[in-house]
Amino acid sequence: MESIKGRFAPSPTGRMHLGNAFCALLAWLSARSQGGSLLLRMEDLDPQRSRESYARLLMEDLRWLGLDWDEGAGVSGEQEELYWQSRRKEEYEKALAMLKQQELLYPCFCTRAELHAAEAPHASDGQVIYSGRCRGLTPQERQAKEKHRRPAIRIAVPEEVISFTDGCRGVYAENLARDCGDFILRRSDGVFAYQLAVTWDDGVMGVSQVVRGSDLLSSTPRQIWLQRLWGFPQPQYYHVPLLLAPDGRRLSKRDGDLDLGALRSRIGPEELIGKLAFWAGILPKEEAVAPRELTSLFGWEKVRKQDILLDGSMLDF
Repeated sequence: MESIKGRFAPSPTGRMHLGNAFCALLAWLSARSQGGSLLLRMEDLDPQRSRESYARLLMEDLRWLGLDWDEGAGVSGEQEELYWQSRRKEEYEKALAMLKQQELLYPCFCTRAELHAAEAPHASDGQVIYSGRCRGLTPQERQAKEKHRRPAIRIAVPEEVISFTDGCRGVYAENLARDCGDFILRRSDGVFAYQLAVTWDDGVMGVSQVVRGSDLLSSTPRQIWLQRLWGFPQPQYYHVPLLLAPDGRRLSKRDGDLDLGALRSRIGPEELIGKLAFWAGILPKEEAVAPRELTSLFGWEKVRKQDILLDGSMLDF
């Protein structure tokens, strides 16, 4: 049986918060409980928001929690460069060229939603389905528009239903044309989009298990479709519940909710791991515990399926 390779792939756009730690713990436990390995990849595509200082703090916070990894960012050696998306542009050019050979790409001169195309999309933020208005432009029309604006690159999706079984959420399906629409692979400023980079990297890095937040569930069908176009095997996906603030908001680095900088001054790592494991459904009660002590207790059948609303008592550290 082939060994499991999991990954934790955060965006270093702020200090890691409680929700990031929750997802990191589940990704770590899933891989370790099956005797697998784990890699850490920095998804620092957006140069406007990503900071290496945040990435270094993130690695420090993971180590403080007791969550280690076998390869990737922070692992000494020449290969570390491979695990920072901002340094992988040649790889993404290669990925784009393979799709161009299949005649699936076209330039898009629209401005709507482009600025955020490099970020991981979140279902709770809503999503605009692209109308396809630039898909039918003639060569002459494209040439005229290029004089005034550098285009983004979109991929034309088929009228096809992509279905998969999520290890946490069950069966999920989307019609690419109706539910997703043609999506951006490279922004007009040259920044590669999340969908291209994450799918290519998981494929070439041999990731066989993807554990991430349920807000990324809707991204998976288009990533599976891209995997097929590039000839990569499909990983097993687990989309875990989100931790929600008392007012129902998804925890976000943008809002500075419950980041590890503040938490570390009020609680020890094993106490925090115990809280996260209890919220997830792995422990029957809150108790201080090291991650390695949870590997024999972990099973996906125990993990809660619905998002977790954190009330005041749960946040009384």
